[in-house]
Amino acid sequence: MGIAQRANKKKRVKAIHAKIKNRRKDALHKFSTQLVNNNAAIIVGDVSSTKLVKTKMAKSVLDAGWSMLKTQLEYKAIARSVVFEVVNESYSTVTCSCCGAIPDSSPKGRAGLRIREWVCSECGAEHDRDVNAASNILAAGHRRLAVGIPAL
Repeated sequence: MGIAQRANKKKRVKAIHAKIKNRRKDALHKFSTQLVNNNAAIIVGDVSSTKLVKTKMAKSVLDAGWSMLKTQLEYKAIARSVVFEVVNESYSTVTCSCCGAIPDSSPKGRAGLRIREWVCSECGAEHDRDVNAASNILAAGHRRLAVGIPAL
């Protein structure tokens, strides 16, 4: 790509971009189909891709195709009668998934993004930031399903 851009070959650059887009779309289709086929319920956080695009993480967010993946999961889940829930993910990384507390030892704010592992000061449980957030989002989805709150 860089060679084509430096040589000012606009048609070649456009073709390379199209190829990347198609590969990403294909990979997301395969991944979303696999998830829907192998699970009875899919619960995702309410990540706003449009808000994240306005931050320093814009390129990463756009490259990952979060919005496209969420859309594909939703329509494929509906087509296959799989439960699809979107839950609020606020405080999911800082809330202890074992005791439900928001301890002082949990990572906070922008500086806390570098902290990947932490120990709950309330119950002593060790947490990986991402695994803890996923557990909290799953628990929130199960709570929604238990009380029968309709999908968004």
